[in-house]
Amino acid sequence: MSQTNRHALAALAALIVLQGIMLSALYADVDPHPPLRTPLFGIAPFLGASLAIALGAIIIGPLTSRSGQVLAVLAALLALLSFGPQKYFDAQFNLIWPAVILGQIAAASLIGLVIATLRAAVPSLPAHRLQQESLQ
Repeated sequence: MSQTNRHALAALAALIVLQGIMLSALYADVDPHPPLRTPLFGIAPFLGASLAIALGAIIIGPLTSRSGQVLAVLAALLALLSFGPQKYFDAQFNLIWPAVILGQIAAASLIGLVIATLRAAVPSLPAHRLQQESLQ
């Protein structure tokens, strides 16, 4: 397993732990915990889906296939709904800041690793071919 893949797995594991703790706090009614409901959906099903997507990305391989990359980015984006920059304005930020900052670092790392993997997969043109194209 490559070092880059280990970093992606570590970021996904961090998101799983953070969301798992929040889901546990919700069920145990331990403060601070996420609200039971948001205007659009129940938070427990959302966290469950986020955890499932992150685990799916780990199983498929977050950097080894297109489906794994899609799941990894989706896991990061879903985590940012819970730990994104909007949380700096949350009334309980002083209680949740470690999770918010770690969640943002993990999500940004994961998205950055996927982008770097995609860029590395794009074949570059050979130098002589670039010269021919510039002459035309």
